[in-house]
Amino acid sequence: MVTRFLLAGVQLEPVFGDIPVNIAKTSYWIREAAGRGARLVVLPEAASAGYVFAHRAEAAHHAQPVPDGPTVAAWARLAAELDVWIVGGVTERDGDRVFNAAVLLGPTGHVGTFRKAHLWNDEKEIYDRNGEGFPVFDTPLGRIGIGICYDAWFPETFRSAALQGADLVVLPSNWVPVPGQPETAPAMANLMCMTGAHSNQCYVAGVSRIGVERGQTFVGRSVLVGPDGWPLAGPASPDREELLLAEVDLIGSRAERLHNPFNQPVADRRTDLYVY
Repeated sequence: MVTRFLLAGVQLEPVFGDIPVNIAKTSYWIREAAGRGARLVVLPEAASAGYVFAHRAEAAHHAQPVPDGPTVAAWARLAAELDVWIVGGVTERDGDRVFNAAVLLGPTGHVGTFRKAHLWNDEKEIYDRNGEGFPVFDTPLGRIGIGICYDAWFPETFRSAALQGADLVVLPSNWVPVPGQPETAPAMANLMCMTGAHSNQCYVAGVSRIGVERGQTFVGRSVLVGPDGWPLAGPASPDREELLLAEVDLIGSRAERLHNPFNQPVADRRTDLYVY
């Protein structure tokens, strides 16, 4: 059985508050990725309506239900038409609750939703908290875990997914500059993705955005990382929309993760020594 496929990361710049334009832009890139042979396409965090909301009410105004809102419905139609899988960030409304969320869609429709676990800065005042943990979704491509942006700063994100058998952790993101970072150093987010992949022997797709929104700069630098921790594609540029592509084998990676004679970071844990 051939289990290799092409993974795509779409680095783009959403237009703040303009859901129809963002549907058109993300749809263009999904078609472009599928045309290049991609089976799984990853979009950035908050790709539906932008990110820098002034307050909760503004976020709620631009939020939409999942999976029946216009953005997710449009992505679902594309997934069915193009026979692809899509992960993308969306501002979600669920009753009177608002979430920074990411959806997983397949050719047959909505597979699942992840809501950002670790809220950054004023997100704590804007969004409701995730109370459902880190689900891992079983698909024909492999087992897919999802985090969002700041979730990558917590090793528990990757480890929680790995303990559930994740072959890939997908991270729709809106990475921003890290204070004090030398110009010659890799982006901190890239290091987080590489470390998470290496420490858990799984693939990681960190897909960010570019541009400046309401004075906030975003740094791009999207990256697709292999289970050994080394980039397969990227880091992308800091300021251009672009498509990253890498051949991956999520199912085939399990043998190395589960039967490596030298090290198995998940199996070799010393839980008797750790402080929780």
